[in-house]
Amino acid sequence: MSPLCDYRPLCDRLFVVAITLAGALASVSGCSTRPPGADFPKTYTVAVPLEGKTPLGSAFQAAVASHESLSGFQIFNAGVDGFLTRIELINTAARTLDLQYYIFRGDETGVTIRDALRQAAHRGVHVRIIVDDAETVPGDERLFELTGVPNIEIRIYNPWAYRGHLKLLRSFEYLTHHSRLDYRMHNKLLIADQAVALQGGRNIGDQYFQVAPESQFADDDVFTVGHDIAQLQKSFDEFWNSELAIPSEALYPAGRLPRDPAPPRLSATRVANAGLHLRDKLAGGEPLKSLLSGQTKLIWAKAQVVYDSPNKKDVREGIRTGRLMYGPVIEAASSVQRELLMITPYLVPSRSELQALQQERARNARVAILTNSLESAPELSAHAGYTHYRPRLLQAGVELYEVRSHLQSTRGSGQSKRISEFGNYALHAKLLVFDRERLYIGSMNFDRRSHALNTELGLIIDSKELAEQGADRFAAMTRPESAYAVSFSGADGSRSSHLLWRCADHGDLVEYLREPAKSPWQRFKVRFLSMLPLDPEL
Repeated sequence: MSPLCDYRPLCDRLFVVAITLAGALASVSGCSTRPPGADFPKTYTVAVPLEGKTPLGSAFQAAVASHESLSGFQIFNAGVDGFLTRIELINTAARTLDLQYYIFRGDETGVTIRDALRQAAHRGVHVRIIVDDAETVPGDERLFELTGVPNIEIRIYNPWAYRGHLKLLRSFEYLTHHSRLDYRMHNKLLIADQAVALQGGRNIGDQYFQVAPESQFADDDVFTVGHDIAQLQKSFDEFWNSELAIPSEALYPAGRLPRDPAPPRLSATRVANAGLHLRDKLAGGEPLKSLLSGQTKLIWAKAQVVYDSPNKKDVREGIRTGRLMYGPVIEAASSVQRELLMITPYLVPSRSELQALQQERARNARVAILTNSLESAPELSAHAGYTHYRPRLLQAGVELYEVRSHLQSTRGSGQSKRISEFGNYALHAKLLVFDRERLYIGSMNFDRRSHALNTELGLIIDSKELAEQGADRFAAMTRPESAYAVSFSGADGSRSSHLLWRCADHGDLVEYLREPAKSPWQRFKVRFLSMLPLDPEL
């Protein structure tokens, strides 16, 4: 399985075993068991109001008090700012740290954050970490070296029984326990001292912080203080106490996991490649220092925290009561009158989502979408699913843009020109702008998995200023230097059986009648995957 994949365990595994295990999925898809370690004892805990002041709480106390029903926000588009803010929040926290991530890599930035968490625990900070278990790669076990460290608790969401990384064994377990293992926690959240939260689409790892030459993912983080912290904290506690959140001690008992004698450290090469003054910011405590001092102003607005219950699957089937975030997000998207702008790495709309987009076009609202191109696609099965809907979206009058893997303009990209020269750029952001008056930022993609199979978390923020920032980023990222504009190849873009991709190459307009790809093999795999009935899993 490619380390570039975000959350699609089914797709690559099906590609590996589709021929040798044809028919196996149908025969065992109903098989379901409790996760390993489900009987391991664990304590039900929730965050309780902290007694006394903390540096983070004190820094925003006056501003929060003067904006009773509002929250203060700052959006970080640059990957290095997302990394630095996490490090600085961990280093500044005095009492509690709660982290919830789909992916927590054991690479250079991941180990740096892990070590900062260890140091926080040593100075008395209580650390709770929830991590999903779907897309682990060799080295990610470094996080579990924190198991047993005083003041640190780790829980693994819906874990595999097999703890290794052989694709065949993980594929076999997936096929025999498909009903359970298909259900994943895709949330991304960090809360420090119950005073500051950072949420959005970023996982923990070099590619998500845009410092890895081999892969960079564009994404967003929303720095949040004020009214909505309590609801974000509540969402974390619900997942922490979920029956699917298994203590790491159940899977990694003392002595089972050997300590890595030489874990990776943030190297001078990574720092240099990242650009964007990473070393200067790290030395100066930025960008958090400017937020704490008030030099960087927060934008205060009313917002809605939207998230799925940990038992989302049962809620959707009517077995249990709970909350689903899909409703509020699609309602906000369906209510636009003039314009809907969307950035989503995966675009495999459900029937209701496709109808909503078509209805918006029917009332002459502009609908414009930026997603990954074939050459930038981190997951080819998802791109194969997207190709089924591309003609229908264009027929409805939707503007489609596909980000290029080799940017000729880094405006809005979140990264430096230096690292963009490696040509491995891709989208990972999930952003919706509604009539330039409201916006959604979170973990939910516009696809079937986010709709039905993954739990998600996000914010719908009522702020014209932040919405304009989102619209500006969309405009920058859809410039012909950065993205392909996709249309029908008929005269003046009229409907035909063929598509056209337009972009700018060093100032010259270039048109492609064949979908741009990194290799013929990439095109072949997409054609093969497009013939499989995978859309419900994408």
